[in-house]
Amino acid sequence: MAKIITVQKGTKDILPTEIDSWHFIENAANEVFSNAGYKEIRTPIFEATELFARGVGDTTDIVNKEMYTFEKSERSLTLRPENTAGVVRSYIENGMHRLSAPVKLWYKGPMFRYERPQAGRQRQFHQVGMEMFGIAQPTADAEAISLAVNYLNKIGLNDLDVEINTLGCPTCREEYKKKLKEVLKPYLSELCPDCQKRYEKNPLRLLDCKVEECKAIYEKPEVKKVITSDFVCPECHEHFESVKRYLNILKIKYTVNKLLVRGLDYYNRTVFEIKSNNLGSQNAVCGGGRYDSLVKNLGGEDTPAVGFAMGMERLISLIPKQNENKLDAYVVSTNIEETLKLVSTLRNAGIKVDFDMTSKKFTKQLEKASKLAKYALILGEDEIANGKISVKNLEKSEQVTLKINELKEYLFNCQI
Repeated sequence: MAKIITVQKGTKDILPTEIDSWHFIENAANEVFSNAGYKEIRTPIFEATELFARGVGDTTDIVNKEMYTFEKSERSLTLRPENTAGVVRSYIENGMHRLSAPVKLWYKGPMFRYERPQAGRQRQFHQVGMEMFGIAQPTADAEAISLAVNYLNKIGLNDLDVEINTLGCPTCREEYKKKLKEVLKPYLSELCPDCQKRYEKNPLRLLDCKVEECKAIYEKPEVKKVITSDFVCPECHEHFESVKRYLNILKIKYTVNKLLVRGLDYYNRTVFEIKSNNLGSQNAVCGGGRYDSLVKNLGGEDTPAVGFAMGMERLISLIPKQNENKLDAYVVSTNIEETLKLVSTLRNAGIKVDFDMTSKKFTKQLEKASKLAKYALILGEDEIANGKISVKNLEKSEQVTLKINELKEYLFNCQI
């Protein structure tokens, strides 16, 4: 009979040999975000397709090409390709606007996009991220960027490039879009098919194109002059200047990248990416920005918001492999009855312990204990008869014999 394998290219198992690295970055997220007052939220893996069409934007590659959509009971459902739209939907549906601002949320979990698998990105991939609602001031933008940098530093990533840009507000952006279309009109036939569609529907997204021929056009002097122009209104300009000033106060180094627009339609004003110099061309590890209109667009009250997301697979690829967490102890004995009682007592006390279920010889059990645990708890017939137990430190090859009722205290004192 033929074996069954993972359903398609772009999915993979996370094996026990890898899971400690995942726990490491997840625990770091919980610590860093919790310390800043963020609460974890978990949203459904699938949502109404309309949520992503309206939230992410029907001109994006995600909505047009990459979503996993299916019909059920005459309703269109989609596996979430990103989590901001789902968090915003939950914010609205659960009345979080009634909470005092800011409402600070963070998340982790799987996302799904049908795209070419690449370094650190699968078709089922994982993201960790945060969203902050209710603060229009640039302090929120600076906090989001600072929180992202702090988290990346926490997991050992320090060789980072922070890029920021401002997209302005819808009002001042309209004039910019008009000028961009004018200067690109002579090159329209040379743009890739996707950019030709974006030219009409959302010209700002042209700058997000990764096709080399398109990127070369954007480097032409007359085009670059428009792209790098300071098109934003005085209010948006002051907002961005404040963000830069706060980042300077926080000693976060950054560069302004006028081509940075991000790939989602909901962003306005500040957008940012953080890149790692230890990756190749696909070197972004974090992306985010401000999205002040999204809550209202999805049926909620007018609410400013800012957030970011990071691909967890890419983070895993950049950090050193974590040492496998060993058991605190392994019981070595051929007396199953006494072993079961001891193991149950120790586990109930919070000690990580296991035992051999097949009554192998002592030498075989000790050999297994040395691979799995810090201490071997030797429970032979003499020890049982005298109410004692031998404890062997498997790293130092030191051994002591204790009364059985002294064992828990001894192990705790050893800072297991």
